[in-house]
Amino acid sequence: MASFPLLKTGAIAQYPADRTPQFSTQAYRFLDGSEQRFPGFPGILQQWAIRLDLLDEGELENLREFFLDHSGRAGSFSFTDPWTGTVFPNCSFGSDTLSLQFKGPMDNGTQVIVRENR
Repeated sequence: MASFPLLKTGAIAQYPADRTPQFSTQAYRFLDGSEQRFPGFPGILQQWAIRLDLLDEGELENLREFFLDHSGRAGSFSFTDPWTGTVFPNCSFGSDTLSLQFKGPMDNGTQVIVRENR
């Protein structure tokens, strides 16, 4: 399985970056007004907002090709958490579009959402 591309420095992300845990709870309300709750999926799923600035054209092109090869949200790849170094083997992009910003030499950027799948 493919891994999320690293920058030339070997880093996965630049700071500031955000990591958000996701929970899922299903609630059933009965006619008498009581409720019963169940987990929608076991455990916590992670989501990362990766902001990348000051990239050269090669780094931005590698990310664009990786995004296209994995068909946006439809693809699956492994992602290493920048905070803990834990490898999450089943992740995908959070969007089907990728916005690239070309400002000049060594001043390009983008932002991507990476989500853990179950």
